[in-house]
Amino acid sequence: MTDLPIDLEAFAQAVPEATVAAVRRSRTVLAVGHEHPDADTLGATLGVVRLVAWLGGRATPVCADPVPELYRFLPGIEAFRTEPDPDLDYDLLVLSDCGALDRIGPLLERHRERIEALPRLVLDHHATNEARGPADWVDPEAAATCELVALLAVRLGAPLDLDGGDLATALLAGIVMDTATFAHPNATPRTLAVAAALLAAGAPLAEISRRLYRTKPDSQLRLFGRVLDRLETAADGRIIFSTLTAADLVATGANPAHSEGLVDLLSQSETAEVAILFKEQGDRTRISVRTKPGGVDATVLTGRFGGGGHARAAGATIEAPLAVARERVLAEAAALVGALRR
Repeated sequence: MTDLPIDLEAFAQAVPEATVAAVRRSRTVLAVGHEHPDADTLGATLGVVRLVAWLGGRATPVCADPVPELYRFLPGIEAFRTEPDPDLDYDLLVLSDCGALDRIGPLLERHRERIEALPRLVLDHHATNEARGPADWVDPEAAATCELVALLAVRLGAPLDLDGGDLATALLAGIVMDTATFAHPNATPRTLAVAAALLAAGAPLAEISRRLYRTKPDSQLRLFGRVLDRLETAADGRIIFSTLTAADLVATGANPAHSEGLVDLLSQSETAEVAILFKEQGDRTRISVRTKPGGVDATVLTGRFGGGGHARAAGATIEAPLAVARERVLAEAAALVGALRR
């Protein structure tokens, strides 16, 4: 499809000129997503790779962790590496969906000198992102970083049906994931317009939704059962939480990526203002937080532990074992819930 019925030109004017210029002049791009990747960071990174290639350049998609099986349906996903190409002389680093540089994980420590020496472009939608580089585009009003990459494509003049719809598929997957198929309040009229344009460009919306939300291996279902079976409440039911341990993964044959979606199930509690999933990671603890609209700001809770994200969905990694981290986080959550007046 070349004549798209959805006109995004007005929305695309929001793309900073410096962002467009940086992508246009780059020839060899290191395109990096965050550790423990999801559909938004993967889709946005793949989008950047395709746009650079369309402009005549070359880009390497990199993520510190292997791509989870859930996202293997994304076209071009096999190109992802866990390390930069040692034979390429990169002239630009593009970080997609990374609220801070350290979100790229151990990749930063392994290649710090090389990464920090590169000109940097940040594409992100996290309100807690403090990137202020001349070419950075951080828009907390965007539902997903893939929404921004789609508008960047329009500003560059690239067709959204690039590569037979593969560009559109990767970008729509990120939007579907970060909006929970357009059910979250972060889906704006612009989000829906971008999604409609991507659908018109060949992205298979129904298949993407099925893959991301209605297809799970048995091991993941068993994991969900164990974790949901031990859910607890605090603050008179206004906090709901559960814990995922290393033993759960062993017992069910699941892997860490299979925890995707668990906290969203907890957040369906009728009475809870805050839903928290605690994930054991050796001597550290990862927390995922969801909150009700108009209530506790999830970034305030996670920010007290060095994390960030969005008002309704955020996370943090705490340098403390599970039992210690749980006590500290629940105390902070209870104080925030207690301050609500509604």
